[in-house]
Amino acid sequence: MKIPLLIDFDGVLKTGSEPADGINEFLEFINKKNIPAHIISNSTLRTSDDIKSFFSSNNILLNIPAITAAEVTLNYVKSNYKKAAVYCTYPIKKLFNDYLDYKNPQAVVIGDNGNDWNYEMMNEIFKFVNSGKDFIAMHKNKFWYPEGDIPKLDAGSFIKAIEHATGIEAKLIGKPSPIYFQTVLKELGFETVQKFLMLGDDIESDIEGVQNIGGQGILIYTGKTKYPLPAEYVVKPDYEVFNLKETVALLEKIL
Repeated sequence: MKIPLLIDFDGVLKTGSEPADGINEFLEFINKKNIPAHIISNSTLRTSDDIKSFFSSNNILLNIPAITAAEVTLNYVKSNYKKAAVYCTYPIKKLFNDYLDYKNPQAVVIGDNGNDWNYEMMNEIFKFVNSGKDFIAMHKNKFWYPEGDIPKLDAGSFIKAIEHATGIEAKLIGKPSPIYFQTVLKELGFETVQKFLMLGDDIESDIEGVQNIGGQGILIYTGKTKYPLPAEYVVKPDYEVFNLKETVALLEKIL
């Protein structure tokens, strides 16, 4: 039986604002070997259509599916709630139009707000969560690299502040939550107990996340995590690569 491969988008297939070196050869290898693969992104600023547009605008043929944390969160809300107060950028918030309610929501959902974070918004979220509304996090990334080299605070930093103020931990939907990985594996037609691989650049969200549910992590040093790993890191990747060319060679051996 074939082993499914989950592939992170930012820092792996897209570095900075450009396609990663060797991406065409990497995707051709996946297609040629008929590897069941799925692109996943913890972004709550884009959808799978945005990912596909990135590839098409760079004249890259993409034959494998993609999904983002925003879309997995939307599916979760659809399955569990009728009303939700959603805090994220407008293009993503529109996805939740059928569920938006800021008067008496069943849940509070937080994603990226870019530069729109402010005290009034944070205090409104605090009041909802503190009054007992379910607290949902699209992801909890601490920081990210919107311009490639300069890190900026991500949604996880603001979610942590609400958790601290209320004493209530948000239910995580995006990586490294099992909900995300299990959703994608099911889309590929595999059970969650099935052996699988994850190619990612984040030692916590990608590598530790899949190892916690029986997957194996391939850490690539083209994004967030820099080589070498500090000696005090408890989490160790199953495999390490420095670029997509090395990834192809590794997959040749283990698949």
